[in-house]
Amino acid sequence: MTSTPLPVPVSVVTHPLVLHKLTLLRQRETSTSSFRSLLAEISMLMAYEVTRDLPLVYEDIHTPIGAMRAPRIDGKKVVLVSVLRAGNGMLDGMLRILPSARVGHVGLYRDPETLEAVEYYLRMPRELGDRDVVIIDPMLATGNSAVAAVDRVKALGPKSLKFVCLLAAPEGIRNLQSVHPSVPIFTAAVDERLDDHGYILPGLGDAGDRLFGTK
Repeated sequence: MTSTPLPVPVSVVTHPLVLHKLTLLRQRETSTSSFRSLLAEISMLMAYEVTRDLPLVYEDIHTPIGAMRAPRIDGKKVVLVSVLRAGNGMLDGMLRILPSARVGHVGLYRDPETLEAVEYYLRMPRELGDRDVVIIDPMLATGNSAVAAVDRVKALGPKSLKFVCLLAAPEGIRNLQSVHPSVPIFTAAVDERLDDHGYILPGLGDAGDRLFGTK
């Protein structure tokens, strides 16, 4: 008999700057322009935590004063996978910290009746076997889109895989962890619950609509 593996604990990024900017992001009077800027800033700050465990190697270098052994990140460049469309708002911020990262996209939308994820686009860098992959999507609500995105990326055999969001609902965390217990989840906050339409409460509304000014 094989036991079901315990899920990796959720990492909640509680840095004061992240929490402050998230409060501004949540407010309904925040403009589209400010929402974009805040989302990018929070994502940039979260990138520090998400990449904390990247492996290092040491090499000989020469400063203007002398020689030393200095650390650098080992292995091939990280891959950032944006879940369209709202994930692109986080992508901008993370690329400020990881400007050489490869980028992939998974296009998913939520069926308004079933709340299930429907895929309409997939474009990924080649040869993920030697790369650490970070999937980014502002909201982990029902978790159906997250599960679908992780399914698609995991099938490509990445070296490692993480899921990063701004807000998570307990229902979404349980859903993702039940299917992919080994995938670490990073978030800035775990909110109360989902409403009857599958939106996070208290949340911040529809991240894609607020990011692109489409509602």
